[in-house]
Amino acid sequence: MKLIAVTQRVDVITAYGERRDALDQRWIELLTSCGFVPLVLPNRLLAVQLLLKCMPICGIVLTGGNDLAKYGGDAPERDEAEMYLIEYAVERKLPLLGVCRGMQMIQDYCGVPLSEVQGHIASIHSVTSGTRSFRRNSFHRFGARHSTKELVIRAAAEDGVVEAVEHATDKLRGIMWHPERTFPPDPEDVQWIRNWLSNGS
Repeated sequence: MKLIAVTQRVDVITAYGERRDALDQRWIELLTSCGFVPLVLPNRLLAVQLLLKCMPICGIVLTGGNDLAKYGGDAPERDEAEMYLIEYAVERKLPLLGVCRGMQMIQDYCGVPLSEVQGHIASIHSVTSGTRSFRRNSFHRFGARHSTKELVIRAAAEDGVVEAVEHATDKLRGIMWHPERTFPPDPEDVQWIRNWLSNGS
């Protein structure tokens, strides 16, 4: 089975003075359903670098949670680790999937500015990709209505907010909805995630 690196959110527990890395267990269920072994990464750059030297990963997933620090988020250590992971994936031609905040990291890497959007927190809305329309969950406060030439828009919501992107040359793909929150995992999600993280197609 192929090893896939997976990032975590940062939860700030003020009462205990702790910053905790956390991952929804449904991510483990989804990725194992896709035939992968998840390697859960901490939000510490040095530890990430050491793990990647030791472990032969075949792909990367940047999960949701936390706004980017430049937009008021409180997890700059996560931004640092995930930006390194994007650069690592590009350099080694590894497939990378960004989900929600993970897609925002890809957009930031490609120079796409984000702004606050309305109606995308804890909602279900229609998404259009080419001639196909479908409904997906939504849990994000920031988004974009435009992209760059290198980051191709693959899907958008009815209000024009970009919901999926793919890099024109590198193996970077992002979606703003959360496939892990469908349980049991949707067979269609399992198939395309398996295909993407196996070979970037």
